[in-house]
Amino acid sequence: MRTWRTTRTAMRALRRNPMRAALTTLGIVIGVGAVIAMMEIGAGSSSQIQKGISSMGANVLLIMPGTAATAGVTLGTGSLTTLTPQDCEAILRECPAVCTAAPVVRARTQVVYGNRNWEPHSIYGTTPAFLQVRQWGRMAEGAMFDDRDILNRNRVCVLGRTVVRGLFQGESPIGKGIRVKNVTFRVVGVLGSKGANMMGMDQDDILLAPWSTIKYRVTGSMLESANQSISSSSDSSSTVNTLSNLYPSAQASLYPQRSEVQTANYPMPVRFTNVDQILAVARDAESIQPAIGQIIELLRRHHHLRADDEDDFDVRDMTEIGNMLTSTTSLMTNLLLCVATISLVVGGVGIMNIMLVSVTERTREIGLRMAVGAQPRDILRQFLVEAIVLCLIGGGLGIMLGRSASMLVRTLLSWPTELSVGAIIAAVAVSAGVGILFGYYPAWKASRLDPIEALRYE
Repeated sequence: MRTWRTTRTAMRALRRNPMRAALTTLGIVIGVGAVIAMMEIGAGSSSQIQKGISSMGANVLLIMPGTAATAGVTLGTGSLTTLTPQDCEAILRECPAVCTAAPVVRARTQVVYGNRNWEPHSIYGTTPAFLQVRQWGRMAEGAMFDDRDILNRNRVCVLGRTVVRGLFQGESPIGKGIRVKNVTFRVVGVLGSKGANMMGMDQDDILLAPWSTIKYRVTGSMLESANQSISSSSDSSSTVNTLSNLYPSAQASLYPQRSEVQTANYPMPVRFTNVDQILAVARDAESIQPAIGQIIELLRRHHHLRADDEDDFDVRDMTEIGNMLTSTTSLMTNLLLCVATISLVVGGVGIMNIMLVSVTERTREIGLRMAVGAQPRDILRQFLVEAIVLCLIGGGLGIMLGRSASMLVRTLLSWPTELSVGAIIAAVAVSAGVGILFGYYPAWKASRLDPIEALRYE
């Protein structure tokens, strides 16, 4: 009963000065609203980054050829031609931490349909596993090419939505023929829309075809033996225009027979097809590092590298990019949160100041209550209740203000936001804590007043 009477007395005292109470809570309203708005904007940004990384393949490992150097000049990453489709098959077969993988052969050229042309951002020769690697959803139209198309080097392809809009302008592309570097491809499917990635690049601006078709028919490149390279770079003065010398006779020996010693020392095939990169997917986030270790060990063994040889390939993952972006977002969110917390502190100081003024104004009232039997703890409790109620009211209004600001930012600026229940709970707890922390001293000062001196106070 005493607690209830103390609470009722505190509420009655607050109702006597509604304007002062409203101004007192204003700092808490602004501080809590700022905290909630910043937390929701930060959570939305982090979620958007995670979705962007996921759309690119959160667990994707990018395996690139190594760097070649000629006469002391480094030619850049991917200049070696050391990766083969057989490497991709071996990774799938012998690396338990990898769930799927796909080879990729890149090309860059115009795609022509009728009197219209389009240059896709990405032309990839790959396998059907590419869709699983990139976490592409269902096909919008048609179907993906299959392994039989790869084996037969069929001229089929699937297009992204951006390419379809650029070339067909509302027509259905299924079954239509397009030309890629004067090679006719039949469109068998349209990929589902994926949108832009976290770097802003349009992922729907893409053409996919069997890697064997792109490699042999479009790019027209195959790594031959060293003998062929030497013969192709021979002096052009030896070339004649007579048909008899265009093709060597059956007795000509362009490729000398390898000795048994050469075969034993160089067991790699003289002729093989290289790919530009291999995309592999770890089974989960915890399997990324084991998968990298297994891939490195496997490729070194397949490429017959000695212990002191450098890797002729490079394995990269998305973890570093994701961690960098997430840490940047967290840093900005924490910075804004610190600014919002300062607003809370300022609001708490304002409450303490107003409560001290209230104690001074109500000194005679306090003395009268203590003269008729009120204990110091009752006075302490009354002023604490007043401070906590003011902070809780400010916290409630601040929650509504923060949610409204978050929704306004999402609507007007199209920034991603996400409801943060933890921030709301923390705001209520902080509001009560500020009330207790900054309201205790005025309440303690009121409870320590001498009743006789208080009654004499003018």
